[in-house]
Amino acid sequence: MGSHRSPLLGLILPLFLLLTCSVSIPVVSSTKRDVAVLLQVKTDQLDDPNNELNNWVETSQNAPCDWTGITCDPQNGAVISIDLSNLAVAGPFPANFCRIPTLQNLNLFNNYINGSLFSKSLSLCSRLHSIDLSSNLFTGDLPEFSPDFINLTTLVLSLNNFTGAIPASFGRLPSLKVLRLVSNFLNGTIPESLTNLTELTHLELAYNPFFSPLPESIGNLTKLENLFLPFSNLIGKIPESIGNLVSLTNFDLSDNNLSGEIPNTIGGLKSVVQIELYRNQLSGELPATLSDLPSLVRLDVSQNNLTGNLPERLGGLPIEVLGLNDNNFHGEIPESLATNPNLSVLKLFNNRFSGNLPVDLGRYSDLTFVDFSGNEFVGPLPPYLCYRKKLAHLCTFSNKLTGPIPTSYGDCDSLNYVRMFGNNLSGPVPVGFWGFSGLTFLQLDDNNFDGSIPPSIAKARVLTNLRIAGNNFSGEIPTGICQLKELVALDASRNKFSNKMPSCMTELSELHSLNLGDNMLAGEIPEGVGSWKNLTNLSLSHNNFTGEIPADLGSLPSLAFLYLDGNSFSGEIPVELTKLKLTKFNLSNNKLEGEVPSGFNSLFFLQSLMGNPGLCSPDLNPLPKCPKPKRVSMYVVGVLVAVALLMIGIFIWLLKTKTVCILFSKKPGILKITSFQRVGFNEEDLLDSLTEENLIGSGGSGQVYKVKIKNGETVAVKKLWGGNKGADTEAVFRAEVESLGRIRHANVVKLLVSCVGEDFRILVYEYMENGSLGDLLHGDKGGVLLNWARRFSIAVGAARGLAYLHHDCIPPIVHRDVKSNNILLDEDFGPRVADFGLAKTLQCNVKESDEEMSGVAGSCGYIAPEYAYTLRVNEKSDVYSFGVVLLELVTGKRPNDDSFGENKDIVKWVTEVALASAEVGSGMATNPRIDWAKLIDQRMSLSTTDYEEIENVLNVALLCTSASPMSRPSMRKVVELLKN
Repeated sequence: MGSHRSPLLGLILPLFLLLTCSVSIPVVSSTKRDVAVLLQVKTDQLDDPNNELNNWVETSQNAPCDWTGITCDPQNGAVISIDLSNLAVAGPFPANFCRIPTLQNLNLFNNYINGSLFSKSLSLCSRLHSIDLSSNLFTGDLPEFSPDFINLTTLVLSLNNFTGAIPASFGRLPSLKVLRLVSNFLNGTIPESLTNLTELTHLELAYNPFFSPLPESIGNLTKLENLFLPFSNLIGKIPESIGNLVSLTNFDLSDNNLSGEIPNTIGGLKSVVQIELYRNQLSGELPATLSDLPSLVRLDVSQNNLTGNLPERLGGLPIEVLGLNDNNFHGEIPESLATNPNLSVLKLFNNRFSGNLPVDLGRYSDLTFVDFSGNEFVGPLPPYLCYRKKLAHLCTFSNKLTGPIPTSYGDCDSLNYVRMFGNNLSGPVPVGFWGFSGLTFLQLDDNNFDGSIPPSIAKARVLTNLRIAGNNFSGEIPTGICQLKELVALDASRNKFSNKMPSCMTELSELHSLNLGDNMLAGEIPEGVGSWKNLTNLSLSHNNFTGEIPADLGSLPSLAFLYLDGNSFSGEIPVELTKLKLTKFNLSNNKLEGEVPSGFNSLFFLQSLMGNPGLCSPDLNPLPKCPKPKRVSMYVVGVLVAVALLMIGIFIWLLKTKTVCILFSKKPGILKITSFQRVGFNEEDLLDSLTEENLIGSGGSGQVYKVKIKNGETVAVKKLWGGNKGADTEAVFRAEVESLGRIRHANVVKLLVSCVGEDFRILVYEYMENGSLGDLLHGDKGGVLLNWARRFSIAVGAARGLAYLHHDCIPPIVHRDVKSNNILLDEDFGPRVADFGLAKTLQCNVKESDEEMSGVAGSCGYIAPEYAYTLRVNEKSDVYSFGVVLLELVTGKRPNDDSFGENKDIVKWVTEVALASAEVGSGMATNPRIDWAKLIDQRMSLSTTDYEEIENVLNVALLCTSASPMSRPSMRKVVELLKN
């Protein structure tokens, strides 16, 4: 029976086979068509330098569905998606991909696709559902979209160089859900037509130089979930219709110029999780309707002009992060905030809040960041701030707080940053509070604390700043302080410390500032102070120190401030101290004796020498004159007479040749000369030396001369342009003087003197023997002189100089023109950050922490992308430029080297070479796919360990040059990353 086949089956089987064959024919045909299209695009339109598409071979088993970046429909094998993201492919927009009729998704993210995106080419892609062309090199205007794009749901064109306005046709894409145009150069107004996109869930236009209000009808986008528009140069008011965005979860309009009040309709954002309105010009009170937002987790309205009280109901929301700083809020903090179980970050600083801090603050939530500083709070510190042992950042300075630090704070080992200065706090500091292992900054100045520093301070091994001046601390300075090897600043002045200064303190080699003045310390200054190579400020004044002043102090290369007055130092003034380039020093009121060294024998230093009865000087009144030698041999007299006759003869000859008339002819008088360091020359020395043979450079702001003055010292003199060229001279001059005149750091060039004449401006600096890093790096000898160890040392030193400007100067200084040509090198190749003609101080007491410039400043190739179009400057602009310098050090190439190709700078080029591997996280030093010969300056001979260090520096450089400023580390963090 099994061997016989039914007649019905005999009829069905041929029919089934026929149907099967008829279906397979178009599949085969479409597959061949897709293969042909893909191979044609690869051959004719794409450059694949890393051979990422080397498996695009027609003969492969399952072509094209097994090819890199290709996804096929599992039902019929047709190509539906092309994803070539992160493959470093280059070329014009490959429009012919869209000739595949089944294609739905095209993703070319993070490549080097360049040129313009023309509407005609794009028209082939009208069937697509998703287009992602972000992080490429497109230029020109955005394309117009035809009405045929009825299926397009996602359009991502971020991180390119598109210019002009957003075309109105973008508002005629009926299915569009995601529109991302972040980080381009788009300007003009944001078109009202975008509010026709009623399916839109993500509208992200941030980091563009629009000059536009937010469209009034923005409320039409009722399905919108993410409105992301920081750094978009928005103006005007927040529209009332904003309350209609009932699906919105992220509302970010930060870093703009919005004004007026926050509308009450904001209470309609029932789904909102995050509201970011910081750094605008908003005014008025917080709307009461904010308390109606049941999902609000993060609210940041800091750095505006807001006023009024903090609503009680606001504390009842599930808020985790609350940023109210830098406004004009007043009144007391509601108790509801203290009982909020979600609160983690609380920023209230720089307002006018008053009253007592809520006693239960921190008791019911995991507080990690608390800053109450710059208010009018009174009463005690809340005892439960660190109840959950999560608190890391605590600032309470500049209030009127009283009472002791709660003993519970002594167990808060999560703390790493503490500033409590400028209150009326009293009593002993809890023992544990001194020795937290993660503590980096401890500032308790100007309170009424007492007691002693316990030995447990030795546990704070990463502490960089210890500032406890102006209290009643007493006892010995513990030797445990010598374990703080990262300590940069120690200020224990104006206390009651006694006994000797620990000899081991000379082991603190990172110290920049040491102030122990106004205590009761005794004994001698320890031996070995020559190890303080980074020290710029030393103050031991008004103590009971005895013994001689160590001659080793004269070997400290950066020491600019030396205060030893009001002690009992004896012996002579070490002549070695005259080697220092001191801005201020004071040796008065001691027991010093002997003749004043010639380097200090001037009226400039007189007040610093008074009160030492044993000191004498040949010509400094009212110091007693030094006794003259009793006898002068006839031989010496004869020599002096011969010299005198010779000088008279020379003078007569000069007179006859009229040379003396030239030498003593009147020069343009200097209206004002200001010394910032101790110098041994005058205005005549300077003016006589500004000759053609001494000229060593000429730039946009003036000419630079190498001048060897009479005392043998060599200085660099910059004479700023006058006349028409000098239109910006005054601004440059003022910026240099205001910046360099008040700062001292081993890695910042020293300004010695400024001179102002009727028709000229002169700046005198220390001379840098090895010129600029740029000249050495890009000259023929760069590879010989700059081996990797030296380059790395330069990187760390320059980073320290910038970190000092950003974090230790008050107010902070942004350089605005960081580049290799502005990093100078001394005779030992020690780096100095120089040329502060574009520098800008950031005033911390104003409402904005980053300031708007009148135009783009800086040098091509180094300018941070957001700075070029927002004109807002902050420290992160310098960080980007420093990242470019790091890439120069590694590659030896200029930022805009011709070898990179058109529209490509060093950041793009290094990213292409170094990050081409898809094996994210694999070590580059061992990754065979990285072309090290192409990436690293071949003039250097390198060891295996050098490659590892270079890889780390590259990682830091790429962090610094992140497109988003928020992703870049601070310069202090950069120093830490480089050192580690």
